[in-house]
Amino acid sequence: MEGFWEFFWFIFVCFAFVAYLSVLFSIITDLFRDHDTSGWIKAMWIVFLFVIPFLSAMIYVVARGDGMARRSMAVAKQQMHAQEDYVRNVAGKSPADHISDAKALLDSGAINEDEFNALKMKTLM
Repeated sequence: MEGFWEFFWFIFVCFAFVAYLSVLFSIITDLFRDHDTSGWIKAMWIVFLFVIPFLSAMIYVVARGDGMARRSMAVAKQQMHAQEDYVRNVAGKSPADHISDAKALLDSGAINEDEFNALKMKTLM
């Protein structure tokens, strides 16, 4: 039975350590994301996070948690807009747009009927 409790304690300590590392990285990321805080204050928070780890992490989350949430939401929105812009740029035009562009080239005489049909078939495939 003692082996079970040692294993349980080991799993619990590992989980707590990983959870603390997650909070620590979130706090450090938030510190560098915050442009309103001076460099000296950021350095003090970093020192406190490594000297008095659990207490300073709890104080940071309580004192600056609302700002953390706002900054995280702003970054998430910024990433979402960047991703949408990227998808729009990569997706390009619809097949109908390509065919209408090819038709305009045909009407202007830049391409002949065979080239228009080849572009149309390429677009539809």
